[in-house]
Amino acid sequence: MSVDEALAIVRRGVAEIIRDDDLTRKLSEGRPLRIKAGFDPTAPDLHLGHTVLLNKLKQFQDLGHEALFLIGDFTGMIGDPTGKSITRKPLSRDEVIENARSYEEQIYKILHPEKTLVMFNSSWMNAMSSADLIQLAAKHTVARMLERDDFSNRYKSGQPIAIHEFLYPLIQGYDSVAMKADVELGGTDQKFNLLVGRQLQSAYGQPPQVVITMPILEGLDGVQKMSKSLGNYVGITEPPGEMFGKLMSISDDLMWRYMELLSFRPISEIEQWRRACIEGANPREYKVRFGQEIVARFHGQAAAARALEDFEARFRQKLMPEDLQLKILKVPKDSYPVANTINDLGLTASTSEANRMIQQGGVKINGVKIADQKLALRVGETYILQVGKRRIAKVELMLDIS
Repeated sequence: MSVDEALAIVRRGVAEIIRDDDLTRKLSEGRPLRIKAGFDPTAPDLHLGHTVLLNKLKQFQDLGHEALFLIGDFTGMIGDPTGKSITRKPLSRDEVIENARSYEEQIYKILHPEKTLVMFNSSWMNAMSSADLIQLAAKHTVARMLERDDFSNRYKSGQPIAIHEFLYPLIQGYDSVAMKADVELGGTDQKFNLLVGRQLQSAYGQPPQVVITMPILEGLDGVQKMSKSLGNYVGITEPPGEMFGKLMSISDDLMWRYMELLSFRPISEIEQWRRACIEGANPREYKVRFGQEIVARFHGQAAAARALEDFEARFRQKLMPEDLQLKILKVPKDSYPVANTINDLGLTASTSEANRMIQQGGVKINGVKIADQKLALRVGETYILQVGKRRIAKVELMLDIS
């Protein structure tokens, strides 16, 4: 495969490459590159949001490069401060070890085992002396740390920043030095940390790694980042039927986003599907194909076929979303709290009752149970809202400009 062909594969779906000319040069060297992707074992289960990075790592493997899957068992005990308005509670050593063991079992559902090197950053951090850590800290400045939005905002508002939080990006950056990474993958929210890796590699006399950031995948609600704590996730170890049902619940607009970031189908084919829908085809047909692809990836073709059969049998006699009358709800802002939406539609007697139902797990959006009372719905999107077993409505939010 030519360098241009490899670049076309690597560039698919990425948010940013720093620097693109460095990546072209490295790919032109004709050697297997060391591709790093790090995960803190903060929870035992991986979901489809995590696989955005893992899929890109697999693409590099398919191109003949070496995947370095880093489990941040040392940094996991610090806690990533990215996006946090308060100091994050560190995990215990036992929690980190248990979650790391679970990660190792799950990643081979995507990555090639024989082409994957699993590494733990405790391997080099436990060997680092106090003097070594001070020398590492001397290679970065407080001013640079405060360039991070989360640190800067907390500092300006008087929120505490613990000294150990400054160590997190330093250690993540030093991981790239220890691993001699050629390329590091990360979410857009990790850009600062990834750039620290480039800077530290230069400080230690290594060629700086190429940074590739990937978009953050929205959860099933189409609003917030996919997260198990918010209940808007699809776990890669979930039963086939549950996985397929969740994917069928996403909005038609969100479906294209999921396809771009999660499907292995050619972009040209996905664009064909999109054009067909614009011309009047039913998006449900393509959502089924996508759902089948994802379920088959983690459970096999036979399980995917059974999941579809069960889904069709379960819902054939039920009221489907397309049979519901669409209600238009005018709202004052681009986003509107789900509790207010539920109340305005008459699904509850009050907003406080709506919040109580959310807290009790009695509210679903597009078939997915939600737990976040602060969740907001977006103008221009269509949602199926269900409260309890019998109260259900199909609604589209519209900005009130009167």
